[in-house]
Amino acid sequence: MSGKEELRQQILNLTKEYCEKYHNQKKDFVEGDRIPYASRVYDSEEMVNLVDSALEFWLTAGRYTDEFEKNFAKYLNVRFCSLVNSGSSANLCAFMALTSPLLKERRINRGDEVITVAAGFPTTVAPIIQYGAIPVFVDVTIPQYNIDVTMLEKALSDKTKAVMIAHTLGNPFDLKTVKEFCDKHNLWLVEDNCDALGSKYEINGEEKFTGTIGDIGTSSFYPPHHMTMGEGGAVYTNNPLLHKIIRSFRDWGRDCICPPGRDNLCGHRFDRQYGELPLGYDHKYVYSHFGYNLKVTDMQAAVGVAQLKKIPSFVEKRRYNFNRLYEGLSCLKDKLILPQPCPNSTPSWFGFLITCKDGVDRNKLVTYIEKNGIQTRTLFAGNLIKHPCFDELRKNKQGYRVIGSLKNTDRIMKDTFWIGVYPGMTDEKIDYMAKVIKEAVN
Repeated sequence: MSGKEELRQQILNLTKEYCEKYHNQKKDFVEGDRIPYASRVYDSEEMVNLVDSALEFWLTAGRYTDEFEKNFAKYLNVRFCSLVNSGSSANLCAFMALTSPLLKERRINRGDEVITVAAGFPTTVAPIIQYGAIPVFVDVTIPQYNIDVTMLEKALSDKTKAVMIAHTLGNPFDLKTVKEFCDKHNLWLVEDNCDALGSKYEINGEEKFTGTIGDIGTSSFYPPHHMTMGEGGAVYTNNPLLHKIIRSFRDWGRDCICPPGRDNLCGHRFDRQYGELPLGYDHKYVYSHFGYNLKVTDMQAAVGVAQLKKIPSFVEKRRYNFNRLYEGLSCLKDKLILPQPCPNSTPSWFGFLITCKDGVDRNKLVTYIEKNGIQTRTLFAGNLIKHPCFDELRKNKQGYRVIGSLKNTDRIMKDTFWIGVYPGMTDEKIDYMAKVIKEAVN
């Protein structure tokens, strides 16, 4: 071992020692201690990888990125994965890929429609509006909190090109019905899988991971999610053309597929004609789309490589925590609506959704729960079209369509909240949350 390699190993060994000594120090839970809805769960492997990448000082996407994309695709059993800098960027990249001229008559043009829901996170919908397409909002069901599939045909028009919806807090939507609807009408299906990594759905006799059944899936690796790399996300597909387009939009819109630091991978860098450029114009600077720079740093990917190994155990613990909490709250079914999984699914729960029945005031309930140290969250936007970002669209009565009354969406906005079931929670914390909620309701 050279002096350089020896010093590097010494640094990594000290990093491991530091993490084990000063991070993740477990202490006994005391009632009233703060219980966040989510938190990072990691050990020294993540920190060692992070420092290892920092010592290389490559900074942009590199070997850890390549390793993560390969291993993540293998985990999901998909052909292609592209790492990006956030789940929101993943949704942006996924949607914009469907606007590519390379898709010919199936491309989404400005003014075309995309079926979605208003009860969710805004960046599932934002790319649609930002591009100039029309989101068509349909209601959701309670207690599954996913798209009401009975409204799909009513939402359809001759301008419909795609369905783009999320699996709510890990609970898969009715993929069988939605996929059949999309296949019947030749529509794209984008699965926002940011809150559902590890969830499974049985379709046509085969159990598959959510995010892999539609045309494109997206994930988020923000700290509260199923795994983290700080900031980060992924876009994945089995379609080679979509993969090529996704990479182009992620990497400045360029036509070239060479990764950073590599030139002339195709062997035709200087001998082809593109658009109206001169013959032989440098392919590394040919742009086929109006793209972005949505890449991650290799330091983020290094954390993700270690986190990915823990995903199976994380998913198992989330299911265990959910089931324990459900059992603890089952005595309150006359006053609270507890969440139910979609048929044919095995959710990887992101959180535990609760809707208050008549006579139970959500604000009072949440206030009591928070005062006792338990962090709560609403179901994100509640009803997105009620938010200030829609003020101009509502005023001008254009830019989106609503099918029906969104009755359940409005109820979620008024009566629903959720608490966490992340892998770092102990039985004591789960039982304490159940105890506090029972106190608050009764």
